[in-house]
Amino acid sequence: MVRKTAVAGQFYEADFMKLDKQIEDCYNSKLGPGDLPIKRSDKRIVKAIISPHAGYQFSGACAAWAHKEVAEAKFPHDFIIIGPNHYTDKSALSQDEWKTPFGLIRTDRELIRQISEATKIPVDEDTHKNEHSLEAQIPMLQYSNKDRGPDIRIVPIVLGHDFDFEGVARNLHALLKKTNRDITLIISSDFTHYGKNYHYVPFSSDIKERLINLDKGAIDLIMNLDTVGFSKYVNETGITICGYMPILLFLKMMEYEEKKPKPELLMHYTSGDLLNELKNSVSYVSMVFRG
Repeated sequence: MVRKTAVAGQFYEADFMKLDKQIEDCYNSKLGPGDLPIKRSDKRIVKAIISPHAGYQFSGACAAWAHKEVAEAKFPHDFIIIGPNHYTDKSALSQDEWKTPFGLIRTDRELIRQISEATKIPVDEDTHKNEHSLEAQIPMLQYSNKDRGPDIRIVPIVLGHDFDFEGVARNLHALLKKTNRDITLIISSDFTHYGKNYHYVPFSSDIKERLINLDKGAIDLIMNLDTVGFSKYVNETGITICGYMPILLFLKMMEYEEKKPKPELLMHYTSGDLLNELKNSVSYVSMVFRG
């Protein structure tokens, strides 16, 4: 079976050539990395990235920073893409092939079966049908890894609030360690959703500065791999990070790593910076965790 696109023509261009140009422009834009991926290294390993999943006209330049890191690092056996479920509280894996304007992308069905057994997260294609948090990562992944396109294998995981994140983190980490493969995690998340449209107005003056500081509080805790601190910060501030659970799961998994990954903040801006309007704004963050 094939999972068809849900947001092509909305979040990104639905035509092959237009999408190719759109992502190229994301790389070359003033908020993007400034150039396309160059030579791939067989030595650099990217353990994980955090990448936004809004429309490419807003977050594509930010996402390009993280995907460039992946494209210039050692090519992994699998990409595990973890994003939030915006529509229900259900968590689910997908084993279908995924279709984008760039073509089909394969899933690693055997690893998906093993993850489902280890974590009790079910395979449920209906849960993925309309969700954009994973889909928005895939054309960027395909474009940035053109040199290895046929070899890309993904494991799509959407998370609700119906799972024991500590147990899942422990069992998923143990399973991935047992496979002894190079695996890159793509954590899909936008950051602060500010304004009445998002039912979150914690301040109404000095908005730009305070938004930056609010995001930075979460970013610093993530970079310190501080699971407890990040969870506490989200609960105390009410910060509207839609990928809170995927980030929390990733941080908990990193507690079991003997050699901690090295984090770097690559880019951080808001939709308000693009529109010159902060009444309603979404923050975008791009981070890399090198092995």
